[in-house]
Amino acid sequence: MVRYDPTVPAVRLSPTSYVVLGMIALRGPSTPYDLKRAVGHSVGYFWNFPHAQLYSEPDRLTVAGLLALSVEDTGRRRKTYSITGAGREALRSWLASPTDEHFQMRDIAELKLFFNEVGDPANVPNLAAEQIKQHEQRIAVYEGMVERFGDDPASRPRMITLELGLEMEHAALRFWTALAEGDLDRLRRARKA
Repeated sequence: MVRYDPTVPAVRLSPTSYVVLGMIALRGPSTPYDLKRAVGHSVGYFWNFPHAQLYSEPDRLTVAGLLALSVEDTGRRRKTYSITGAGREALRSWLASPTDEHFQMRDIAELKLFFNEVGDPANVPNLAAEQIKQHEQRIAVYEGMVERFGDDPASRPRMITLELGLEMEHAALRFWTALAEGDLDRLRRARKA
């Protein structure tokens, strides 16, 4: 059984820590499987990380006193985590602090494009075509989410993140389409307009 240990020094909280704390604060008591599903249907679209961390991070946060743990007495002995007052305060403090880190784009296609001159330049049209398809599919998913949840007052705060995601997907689609059409100058002109 994982228990809070007051002798454990303060832990360093990572973005994954805040994802766990935030999800439990939004959803209420959750199992690691609940967290995995909730992340997969929400921030997982924008913040990619190994979901195995959603199984280990809650125990670490419990030892630090930021989550409380209850375990079923019978059956699968499922672990359910709840946010503590200290966990809620850590989350609120993090949310209130400015973010001075620059936006990170970890896009494999962009990496392949960068190193393409080492490979075969004939691969660029195939890479662009695949990226166009992927961005169109993601835009369709996001727009479906807007249709389903856009008028729900409880979802409005999270819909702002979805709007940012849509803008990023449309920007990426514009880029890959211009690249596929051999017209990157069109993007440059549009930025100057």
